[in-house]
Amino acid sequence: MRKIRKSMRVGKNKFLFFFIAFFFLITNYSISSDGNSKFLEGDFIEIKILDKVSSKNSLLKIKIGEEKKFKNLTIKPLRCKNSKFDDNPDITAYLQVKDLTNKNKDEVFIFNGWTFSSSPTINPFDHPVYDIWLISCY
Repeated sequence: MRKIRKSMRVGKNKFLFFFIAFFFLITNYSISSDGNSKFLEGDFIEIKILDKVSSKNSLLKIKIGEEKKFKNLTIKPLRCKNSKFDDNPDITAYLQVKDLTNKNKDEVFIFNGWTFSSSPTINPFDHPVYDIWLISCY
């Protein structure tokens, strides 16, 4: 009799766990699929590039998915997102950057990852000549 009661409690706990997980899944899906997520993701990014040798800044506007050449670099943004919070908005973008002067076939990208406008040091772009900062996503 004890085993039956114990297994019933375990069964109720499993059911409750799956019900809660299903509820959160449905809630998150309905929030993200209601059309507001289009507002959060952008079609273009703006980045600022500093040439450390000449100390000149350049502002580049690049369409998501397209590759743009800037001097010895090719930059391709794959995705960008604006945060949902209005108090301290954060902009994130996934970038792939190639150095055209690098003839080493082992290293395809000199940068391949997410970059953050509010904290560029989290995943820094490290290049001897250029610095890249994410400015906006729209």
